[in-house]
Amino acid sequence: MRGLLFGAFALAVMGLAYWAYYENYKTQEALRTATSLQREIGASRETLAVLQAEWAYLNRPERLADLAALNFERLQLQPITREQFGALKQVGYPVPEFNIDELLGSIEVRGQIENTEVDGDRP
Repeated sequence: MRGLLFGAFALAVMGLAYWAYYENYKTQEALRTATSLQREIGASRETLAVLQAEWAYLNRPERLADLAALNFERLQLQPITREQFGALKQVGYPVPEFNIDELLGSIEVRGQIENTEVDGDRP
């Protein structure tokens, strides 16, 4: 009986050793994948920063004004003036469907609670 018990324990230890070995390699692979993804994210952020800098450089007002002047005949662009902007009063905001004053005026109290007592106040 003792031999059978030792054999079962030995098999359990070997099974646990195999499981630990397998989990160790899965963990190492997951760490390699995470490191690779972090490098890729860093490279993408660096590329994005370069693209944003290029966009800012290409959209400088002086450069755009020079391009507009250079291509004036072909594009027939006009310079932006103060008169082309509207006032805030000219914006057509949507009209609300109800008037809040009318809504508040139509609320009425139908009943009141009298003689409110707390448990400790009862005689």
